[in-house]
Amino acid sequence: MNKLKLVMIGNGMAGVRTLEELLKLNPDLYDITVFGAEPHPNYNRILLSPVLAGEQTFDEIVLNPLDWYAEHGIRLLTNCKAVDINRARRVVIGADGSEVEYDRLLIATGSNPFILPIPGKDLEGVIGYRDIADTQTMIDTALTHRHAVVIGGGLLGLEAANGLKLRGMDVTVVHRGDWLLERQLDETAGGLLQQALESRGLVFRLNTNTTSLMDNGEGRVCAVQFSDGSVIPADLVVMAAGIRPNTELAERAGIPCDRGILVSDTLQTYDPRVYAVGECVSHRGIAYGLVAPLFDQAKVCANHLAMLGFSRYQGSVTSTKLKVTGIDLFSAGDFMGGEGTETITLSDPIGGVYKKLVVKDDVLVGACLYGDTADGGWYFRQIRENHNVSEIRDHLMFGENALGDSGHLGQNKAMAMSDDMEVCGCNGVCKGNIVKSIQSHGLFSVDDVKKHTKAGSSCGSCTGLVEQILLNTVGGAADVKPKSEKAVCGCTELNHGQVRLAIREQKLLTIAQAMSAMGWSTPNGCSSCRPALNYYLISTWPGEAKDDPQSRFINERAHANIQKDGTFSVVPRMFGGVTNAAELRRIADVADKYQVPLVKVTGGQRIDLLGIRKEDLPAVWKDLDMPDGHAYGKSIRTVKTCVGKEYCRFGTQNSTQLGIDIEKALFGMYSPHKVKLAVSACPRNCAESGIKDVGIIGVDSGWELYVGGNGGIKTEAGEFFTKVKTAEEVMEYSLAFIELYRQEAFYLERTVHYMQRVGLEYLKKTILEDESRRKALHQQLLYALSFEGDGWKAQIAEQKLNKEYQTIRLPESV
Repeated sequence: MNKLKLVMIGNGMAGVRTLEELLKLNPDLYDITVFGAEPHPNYNRILLSPVLAGEQTFDEIVLNPLDWYAEHGIRLLTNCKAVDINRARRVVIGADGSEVEYDRLLIATGSNPFILPIPGKDLEGVIGYRDIADTQTMIDTALTHRHAVVIGGGLLGLEAANGLKLRGMDVTVVHRGDWLLERQLDETAGGLLQQALESRGLVFRLNTNTTSLMDNGEGRVCAVQFSDGSVIPADLVVMAAGIRPNTELAERAGIPCDRGILVSDTLQTYDPRVYAVGECVSHRGIAYGLVAPLFDQAKVCANHLAMLGFSRYQGSVTSTKLKVTGIDLFSAGDFMGGEGTETITLSDPIGGVYKKLVVKDDVLVGACLYGDTADGGWYFRQIRENHNVSEIRDHLMFGENALGDSGHLGQNKAMAMSDDMEVCGCNGVCKGNIVKSIQSHGLFSVDDVKKHTKAGSSCGSCTGLVEQILLNTVGGAADVKPKSEKAVCGCTELNHGQVRLAIREQKLLTIAQAMSAMGWSTPNGCSSCRPALNYYLISTWPGEAKDDPQSRFINERAHANIQKDGTFSVVPRMFGGVTNAAELRRIADVADKYQVPLVKVTGGQRIDLLGIRKEDLPAVWKDLDMPDGHAYGKSIRTVKTCVGKEYCRFGTQNSTQLGIDIEKALFGMYSPHKVKLAVSACPRNCAESGIKDVGIIGVDSGWELYVGGNGGIKTEAGEFFTKVKTAEEVMEYSLAFIELYRQEAFYLERTVHYMQRVGLEYLKKTILEDESRRKALHQQLLYALSFEGDGWKAQIAEQKLNKEYQTIRLPESV
């Protein structure tokens, strides 16, 4: 089949991101040709400022090297500016006279710097600041000249001024406004920023209009004159007074434009064969100049170019982060405030800290931070996701850390971490490695970080921390969404909820069937989607869906926990934490026979044998002859108990027996994430029931149930759920909650995060108030568990364990 022809005009970040997304969705649909006016492949224009400042090199900011284009069969025409579009013949004409036919055209021509229409604007030494050529001109000029003038006190102007100062030039910033960054900051924050930059040697002239640039007699700029008649020397003038969408080609081709190329929510122009993305576009009257909205546009545009046709771009909320080393500045949303808004302000000019939050109708709508931007990413999420902040208003100014358990929004640790602190324990990745990869490779999404560093690609428990680091590093450019909106992975545009719904409605029973029915872009999936799909299938259709062992994490396949040195730990199950002399003797014999380096009692009242070699695992489990402890899987882990009223003088209930009964009932259960329970015989809570997924505490009149506790990276106290009288009721209510979580939570979503998403009131209404639904959930879980067993015993009984075990590959994430 002949491929369609796709031509893209422009080789910048928005356009190439569209191609990347398109290649994920349908890599074989088009023959692709790219017109690039520059001699370079795609690079990260956001990082031009660090190149100017000497913090990075050009090679370090290249996003897609020439090999990438060749690998994907893309014809890149470098140094070839497109000069005309003939829509009747459907061809694009290059500056060299070449013509390239298209079936679909993507215009991604970006923007042009606004050059003040004043005398001298065409002199040598007068430049804009948009590409690597402008950056190199500034670097070269700084070697031989002294005086620089930057016209414009916006983001780009300040970054240029800072870089030129670091290159040794005397720099004056000329700005028409009353304060710096008036579109991103209020007057107070702008004043603090000016003071900080003046301390670095920059000079500012505010409320000043430039009237002309003076010639040195040899065609080069030598001075700048202002409206008050004053003159200052200038060997270099950088125009950073704004940008204008580059619509020249589109207008010449008769494509409607109005402060940008007019596009619909599908990123189509008025010509349905022609699409446009990036800074050249006007969508609903807005032309975006920040990268995050452009990447949003890229995903939608790719969806339609791939002929899927279900995605819509409806605009973006933006945030700003200044890329000047040592100056922390962040703003997002409507931080200026207006009618119907309330302002919360913290000002410490001596300490160099200023925070301003704008609230409207109990929703945070704007934030302006200077000096302390640690919570910028968290504020941005509140703005973008329209969270109601009425209950946390008293603590809102003090950020995420101040919320404690009442906020239930997680702890932002990323800013406080040093570069050598470990983020991903599974793969041994430190914060500094992640930050370096984000900066050097131009990463903007958690998936990108996973690919380059492996952080977050195994158990997934550090994903939130990786997301915080990403937000703190690139600010609003981060491609971060609530999990409910995120695609399962790069193989599909569908989110977890849509995937679960399709599996249920279409009764999909195998991974291959699911991928085919839902139009997976990658035939065999990836390490992110295969485990999720496998879980969704077997939890939705127990006894019918086929479990795929090779789509499980390595720990679940090996029935042991891989350690950093490549050995494994084995935790045999002791129901309720209770054992006997025979089991202890077998454990001791195994420790001696296989020279186990470390035998340790775990926090869940089990015995852990650490340092077991891969080849010894089958024999170890056979010699132990104890049930699988599942101490490594997305499954039932432990039910921790205290000794209870049988022995403890404070005990009010038989916690040990109830713990054993619950653990035996749940044996073999798989779930979206690990599940831990605890049963305490009295409110002294020796079993730590308050921080378990399900915590049960005995009282004189029965049992109290708590749900959604978490003793992980951020300790979360469980929420009081209900009080019951009997052990039978404990079993029914607890298993109903767990089954509802199994059916509705997203893969790798802990119970606490599931609860935050759906709300405690929903859980109470479903389980406490609806008796028939509660009993049905209880029975559904028991039915699903009837198909589960002890994986190791089954394999040993079938005498195929050693053969199958050799297929386990290490050390991979799936």
